Amino acid sequence: MKRTLVNNVVRLLFGYLVVAILAGCVTTTNSRFAKEADKDKAVANYVQLATAYVGQGNVERARDHLDRAMELDPRNAGAHAAMGLIYQYEREPELAEAALARSLRLDPGYTRGRVFYGALLYGQGRFAEARDAFAVAARDTGYKDRASVFYNLGLTEEQLHNSPAAAVAYRRSVELSRGDPASLLALARVSIDNEEYELAARYYQRLLDRMQRDPSMSHSADSLLVGIKIARHYDDYNRVSSLALLLRDRFPDSDQYKQYKVLTSHGQ
Repeated sequence: MKRTLVNNVVRLLFGYLVVAILAGCVTTTNSRFAKEADKDKAVANYVQLATAYVGQGNVERARDHLDRAMELDPRNAGAHAAMGLIYQYEREPELAEAALARSLRLDPGYTRGRVFYGALLYGQGRFAEARDAFAVAARDTGYKDRASVFYNLGLTEEQLHNSPAAAVAYRRSVELSRGDPASLLALARVSIDNEEYELAARYYQRLLDRMQRDPSMSHSADSLLVGIKIARHYDDYNRVSSLALLLRDRFPDSDQYKQYKVLTSHGQ
């Protein structure tokens, strides 16, 4: 489910206006500490707004805000990480990597930048390096989106054909998110790979329960194939037939439907 970027931008704009108003008040004082704090807030808001504009595809506006941020603080790790996102959007992988690496040199503890860096490495197929980046990021217990870091770590472990480690990462994501649907599905999938069908069925049922409570959620090709595999293991062929029909009708050109046909043709 996609977040509404427009709403996020509106909130960020409002936040920046408040900071700007406060800045006008603070700068009338002679407090060096107050001025420094105000500058840090302004830089943070410029970076937040630039990141939101990158998400919208408005690179020109994003660059404008990052230019302002770097005028105030040329060594700001967040600004360099956001510039890395711009280069990624513009399909300049070498420049993107350089910007993200600089961000981490400036602040090795900047977890958001490390997550961005891990995503860049993952997109380039450098899965071992991506795993290392996500593993470091996952150790930051104060990072507010830590559940997604563990999910990304699970994805990299799957790409490295390490299903047991992927299951550990997905389990932490489920625990921290209190049942994120994508993490539940991933955990069911790798449990099948690990031949732990009882666990797979348990996590899959939790996913189905979430879907029943939320009418905006629907099956993906992956969730249908996972359900088919579980049903086949327990010889529930009525369930297999109903899920296979959905898979054929909704996702006839998907890799998952091709995998299902391979399963049935081999009589597995």
